[in-house]
Amino acid sequence: MGNGDTRVRGFAARAGGWSARHRWAAVGIWVLFVVLAMGLGSAAGRVDVKDSDQLKGETHTAARIIEDAGIDEPAGETVLIQAKGGDLKATDGEFRDAVDAVVRAVEGTGRVTEVTSPYDTKTISKDGRSALVQFDVRGESDTAGERIEPVLKAVEGVQRDHEALRIEEIGGASMMKTFADAYGDDFKKAEYSAVPVAFGILLIAFGALVAALLPVVLAITAIMATMGLMGVVSHVMPMSDTANSVMLLVGLAVGVDYCLFYLRREREEREAGRDAQTALRIAAATSGRAIVVSGVTVCVAMAGMLFTGLAEFEAMGLASLMVVAVAMVGSVTVLPALLSLLGERVEKGRIPFLRRRKQDSGSQDSRFWTAVLRRVLARPVIAVTVATGALLAIAAPALGMKTQQLTLDQEFGDSLPIVQTYNRLNEAFPGGSEPAEVVVKAHDINAPEVKSALADFRDRAISSGASRGPVEIKLHDAQNMAFVYVPLVGGSDLDKAGASLDKLRDEVRPATLGKVDGVEAPITGQVAGSKDFNDQLAGAVVPVFAFVVVFAFALMLLSFRSLTIAITSIVLNLLSVGAAYGILVAVFQHGWGASLVGAEGVGAIITWLPLFLFVILFGLSMDYHVFVVSRIREARLRGLATKDAIRHGVVTTAGVVTSAAVIMVAVFAIFGTLSMQSMKQMGVGLAAAVLIDATIIRGVLLPAVMALLGERNWYLPKWLHRLPDLTHDETPQAIAAPAARDDEGEPLKV
Repeated sequence: MGNGDTRVRGFAARAGGWSARHRWAAVGIWVLFVVLAMGLGSAAGRVDVKDSDQLKGETHTAARIIEDAGIDEPAGETVLIQAKGGDLKATDGEFRDAVDAVVRAVEGTGRVTEVTSPYDTKTISKDGRSALVQFDVRGESDTAGERIEPVLKAVEGVQRDHEALRIEEIGGASMMKTFADAYGDDFKKAEYSAVPVAFGILLIAFGALVAALLPVVLAITAIMATMGLMGVVSHVMPMSDTANSVMLLVGLAVGVDYCLFYLRREREEREAGRDAQTALRIAAATSGRAIVVSGVTVCVAMAGMLFTGLAEFEAMGLASLMVVAVAMVGSVTVLPALLSLLGERVEKGRIPFLRRRKQDSGSQDSRFWTAVLRRVLARPVIAVTVATGALLAIAAPALGMKTQQLTLDQEFGDSLPIVQTYNRLNEAFPGGSEPAEVVVKAHDINAPEVKSALADFRDRAISSGASRGPVEIKLHDAQNMAFVYVPLVGGSDLDKAGASLDKLRDEVRPATLGKVDGVEAPITGQVAGSKDFNDQLAGAVVPVFAFVVVFAFALMLLSFRSLTIAITSIVLNLLSVGAAYGILVAVFQHGWGASLVGAEGVGAIITWLPLFLFVILFGLSMDYHVFVVSRIREARLRGLATKDAIRHGVVTTAGVVTSAAVIMVAVFAIFGTLSMQSMKQMGVGLAAAVLIDATIIRGVLLPAVMALLGERNWYLPKWLHRLPDLTHDETPQAIAAPAARDDEGEPLKV
């Protein structure tokens, strides 16, 4: 067996050895798996999350009632007619002519129904300067944006004939079309540009076309296979477009990282003079094992999303978990086979100006980290104090974090005309653009007591101060249902609108509709959905945090058989996440440096992001941590002193960690350039956290803490010795030479 015949243990080592010996079989099985997964997914089709399953609470109840009744609510549209000056009023002839012209114009398109005049519905502002023409778009609401253009053009035509008035359209369909036109390609561009960016960085890191292509190809095939599997799994747990985008991000990040770790180690061993077969076995047993430990830990972190009870989060968690598992298996099976097949040809396509960096000459990264480590290890107490203090200072703003669903103007600023229309509409008719919707279900919707309760609800909604009106009631006699639309006082201010919603739910409804037997009246809408989402998410935080932390701790304990390593891993990861939270709050909530990323005036963090970031970052940061600590432990097993092992482990992994971090930061930063503030927050948060993790945490704090702990790094209480031994890794000496032994001749154990 090459330079030695010692039998290696562990899944990664055995898988790599089998694949290297059965190269074509391993490649064939992988290709067959990807093709079959895609074929099965295509045949099965993807089932997406239903609106009725998105949330729990009243929002879920309302959606279920509407779905069971078979009512397809049309997309509602509103035309705001507003005097530009202070003299013109809704009662004036010119204003009335404009209203009539709008009604005729939209009806003339044949695309709308239920057109109402403000003079009939009393939708005229208190100052008399604004009025609303309302109507529904024919056909399914999900595709209304594709049919709204003739209506928008008709309204624009009326605007040209009435220069003294502002005539603008807003609604579900018009917003759908506007956003699709303005930002529809944003996500695709970001997703498509992520692959070339990753490839370009890998090309610089390896200096060879083939070596740079391997990680990208493996990551893409893992993503393709997972897309197919998502279609099959969606029939049990529905998926979504959001889950697909998150899966692509995570798949590209871990897929490239895992291949990078493996490939770099194989090249390093060959540069050290080992034959190709031995180099491959060493890479399988060392980096391969680190990939498995990291992959399982990331999968556990992603599984935390399954405890939120939110369908969208569950879909993201399961999709991410699957792509990590597929990328992990591919990295320790088909990659060794490909490296065995290619041999020296992995260096094909060398870039002339990117010379191969020999191990004995050291890389620029290694020289830099060698200098940093010299100071860190010389004064570990100072290094720990300064690094921890800096991270805690960065994390401090997170203590005042405010989370909410972003309103339209927060999400997009004033970059789109429709956002200005939204603001004008909310100013003239507070809450009119996003009214609360009461879904009333009764045994007989026309029963006298039900009609009386509906009228009483409408009156009390205004008299209680929750709404300034007008409150609109739409009856569906055939289904014995009614929809009540209540503009909330507070408008786009979600805190004030939330207080108005609480009045409706806790005071107005119990005193009116709640007194009629057999009546269900859940309250939904944009504000209600945001509140229910926040409540559901708040209840999920503790279970998700506990699950991820406890299981990550257990995996680190079993993988390294060290209580100290397990504890420090969790603490360092939590510091990294805390720092990311602090940066998010500082930039997007307080506005410190917000103009640099185009995020001025947001004032809050979108609700779903903190929990999402925790799960993603806790998982991804394990990539670097497991890789670095594994290399330190490997050096310790060879007989190096702990401080020397730390120096060796950090310096030799510096190039790989730097390359992997640059790829992740670049890919996540792409999403930070998107126009949507929620995507900016996600991109900036992820990029900042990865940068902090790869530098301050892994380059300074980890070695300093381990240097202070010394031999206590490998401490495992006797009562834990009965735990399963998952440390099935081998050092190069274990494969190519006898294992290191202590003074009494016994094998050195850590």
